[in-house]
Amino acid sequence: MKMRRMDRLVSDRARIGRIIADSAVCRVAVKDEEGLYIVPLSFGYVHEGDSLTLYFHSAKEGRKIRAVGSGCEAAFEMDSMSRVTEGPTPCNYSCLYSSITGAGRASMVDDIEEKKLALSLITEHTAGRRFEFSDAQSDSVAIIKLSANTFSAKEKAQ
Repeated sequence: MKMRRMDRLVSDRARIGRIIADSAVCRVAVKDEEGLYIVPLSFGYVHEGDSLTLYFHSAKEGRKIRAVGSGCEAAFEMDSMSRVTEGPTPCNYSCLYSSITGAGRASMVDDIEEKKLALSLITEHTAGRRFEFSDAQSDSVAIIKLSANTFSAKEKAQ
């Protein structure tokens, strides 16, 4: 899908990495038997070149776990809004922001070493430092992995 406002497209990989790092929450959308479902989640990530893998932790049961099950298509969005800009009329107000949207395949992580890595990445992103996790700690939560097939970054800086 082509972006309508190509003047806002961010293609610089380093800038894309900063947008991801500056986003506190990632919203993940999936479809289950009840319909569309979107949930905001803390996340960790691996961003290398054009590849993006997102990790989320969760309780081992619930709607998102049932939806992801053995794998499903998912969409995601993350953003950071810097401020609202004023204009001469209400219709001229705007927001300065950076965002990333994309889609990919969501699946459950079963491998204990990958779960430990995911938890470490999540704490690094949310708390600013990596922690090590035991097998028992890693096994006590569910980890969802979203491998992005496609994503794009957009920014309105002025």
